[in-house]
This record gives sequence, structure tokens and C-alpha cells, in this order.
Amino acid sequence: MVTDVYGAVVPGRPTGVLADVWGRSALRDLALVVGAAGAVGLAAQIAIPVPGSPVPITGQTFAVLLAGAVLGPGRGAAGMLLYAVAGALGVPWFAGGTSGWPLATGGYLLGFVIAAALVGQLAALGADRRPGYTIGLMFIGNLLIYLVGVPWLASMTSMDVPDAVVRGVVPYLMGDALKIVLAAAVLPGSWMLLNRKRPG
Repeated sequence: MVTDVYGAVVPGRPTGVLADVWGRSALRDLALVVGAAGAVGLAAQIAIPVPGSPVPITGQTFAVLLAGAVLGPGRGAAGMLLYAVAGALGVPWFAGGTSGWPLATGGYLLGFVIAAALVGQLAALGADRRPGYTIGLMFIGNLLIYLVGVPWLASMTSMDVPDAVVRGVVPYLMGDALKIVLAAAVLPGSWMLLNRKRPG
């Protein structure tokens, strides 16, 4: 039996996200939003500088897309917006423990909000329940982050767009692939375990 976030039966169509399995409340939603922002801030501290690029290798994108898939579009985007705004106002949880709006990489932060919203919406429609679909889900999320982040990087630096792609995308592709594979195991695996435990 498949139900939506309000408990109504929806035959044949998987809806809802992992965070809704145990119900919803305003206080719980707030805690999840704050937790998502904190998780991304924590993942940002795993930062490896890339020579010639202002964009370090971090665990952020994985945390962003996972938060979107687990929390859904509203809470996922809200968590990323909180992360960006709080960091810009002084919370030292951007890459390497920095804060303040990062001119060169600010586009990636905006991309986080958009990607979390879209990934969350697709996950709510069931795109995180099979490995193949999850791979597509994470690929789209990563692509959105780059589509916002790379033109911003080019506009805020002396790079042209092709150079921004070389410096702001290429060094991260192998890591992105590993994160996608991990998500393709974690998300469908979580649903499988939940479905085994729930009657119907």
C-alpha cells in the first residue's frame, strides 16, 4: 500500500519522501531544515583545494542533494537557503570554516537551493526508490548546480565560460560520479528497508 504525506492511499504511484514516513509537524519540519543546513555546513569542512580554481572539492553537493531527496522540495530548499543566508551573515560553515558571501562561488550556493527543490520534487514522485532513477535524479541535481555556478564563476572572475567549465566542473566529475553511485545505494536501500518493516 502506498500513501501520500497525509496518509491517503495512492494506488500504483509512489509519493512522499523519506522524512515523511514518521509523520509531519511544524516543529519537526523546522528541526529537519536546520539539520539539513548543519549537515551541509559540516560536509563543507571536508575541503580539498584545487590548484588554479577558487572552488574546492567538498562533500557539500552530496549533502545538498541527499537533503533534497530525503526532505522534499520545500524543506530541502529551505535548508539550503538557511545555509547560504546564515553563512553570508557570519556563521563560519562555508568551505574551510569561512563565512561572508563568496563572490566567485556564490552561484553554487544559489544552485544548491534550486537543485534541492527539484531533486526533492522528483524524489516525492518516487525517483529515489530505484537505483537507475536515483542516478538520473542525482545527475540532474549536479547539473543544475553547475548550470548556475559556472556562469556565475565566469562573471565574477577573469575566466570565460569554457575556462570556468575547465576549472569549475572538470576537477569534480569523478567525485560527483562516486557520490551518485553512493546515493543510488543509500536512497533505494532505505526505502527497501522501510517497505519490509511496514505492513501492506
